[in-house]
Amino acid sequence: MFEAVESLVEEHAALEQRMADPAVHADPAQAKKVGQRYAELTAVLRTYREWQQVGDDLEAARELGADDPSFEAEVESLEARLPALAERLQHLLVPRDPSDGKDVIVEVKGGEGGEESALFAGDLLRMYSRYAEQHGWRTEILESTESAMGGYKSVTVSVQAGPVKGGGTPEPGDAPYARLKFEGGVHRVQRVPVTESQGRIHTSAAGVFVMPEAEDVEVEIHDADLRIDVFRSSGPGGQSVNTTDSAVRITHVPTGIVVSCQNEKSQLQNKEQAMRILRARLLDAAQATADAETADARKSQVRTVDRSERVRTYNFPENRISDHRTGFKAYNLDQVMDGALDDIIDSLVEADLTERLAGIEGESGG
Repeated sequence: MFEAVESLVEEHAALEQRMADPAVHADPAQAKKVGQRYAELTAVLRTYREWQQVGDDLEAARELGADDPSFEAEVESLEARLPALAERLQHLLVPRDPSDGKDVIVEVKGGEGGEESALFAGDLLRMYSRYAEQHGWRTEILESTESAMGGYKSVTVSVQAGPVKGGGTPEPGDAPYARLKFEGGVHRVQRVPVTESQGRIHTSAAGVFVMPEAEDVEVEIHDADLRIDVFRSSGPGGQSVNTTDSAVRITHVPTGIVVSCQNEKSQLQNKEQAMRILRARLLDAAQATADAETADARKSQVRTVDRSERVRTYNFPENRISDHRTGFKAYNLDQVMDGALDDIIDSLVEADLTERLAGIEGESGG
């Protein structure tokens, strides 16, 4: 695979020239795309050159070590570094999900379990918000429907990458979608609900849907394809919280996708938020169609919020978190609910890389 790096050198140089072109930066969408690809190739070339240098140093140390035993320690050190660099380079060369560098929209919906499920949906929102905060990402609630006890029947939040320390563009693997895309699915909780008077453990579930946030230029939406309705906002229990028709419901007629927003005070703001969600859903639907033609890449995304389709279980009495796709298990649920998700997500990223590598090796072997 490493021979492919040489072909990336010219592309990297061309991107570097484009990065210096003011015309590119005049178009934010184009600048972002160019910057992300440049960052991706920079990581590949940096690792490749380090791998080459360590290989050259190892060869030299072995030659010197033939006459001078004092080089033995250096040979051992270099021999230990080389496989790790080769593995990292191999991972960097695996074709990435084209959406990995994007921001993300996450929807959390209460499922079976009534009020307890809605409370758990609120806990998941807090968990993702804390995780985003730890990574320097920004979160914004786009739409929410609260339950009577302060949980969420449904809540939609955008997660956007923050500025990189020292400037520059984040590597695609560090962007919100690359890290959060594996969260899609049914999340099952086992605990004693606050509504339970006899201390019995209940099981309920919440569904998580993850979509890359679409740029305006990525999804073409014609005004003629939209039906826009306005209505009064309502709070928990259906009571009116606004005396004006500020809430907005947008129906994309060709696909039947419906998005409602009522969180903002003005009709214009609610329409803008609804359009953000609609663009993400349309992009997600287009990607799902493309994926279905090549591989079942979205098999972890939930279709119904049913306890039998779980991807992860949160067992509060045992303080245990279990991911059913990778077999990951840990007993630090309290920390996970406070945003310590990296270990779980790392296991999913690693499993995904292993699967992609196996696919490449299978193609080359065939």
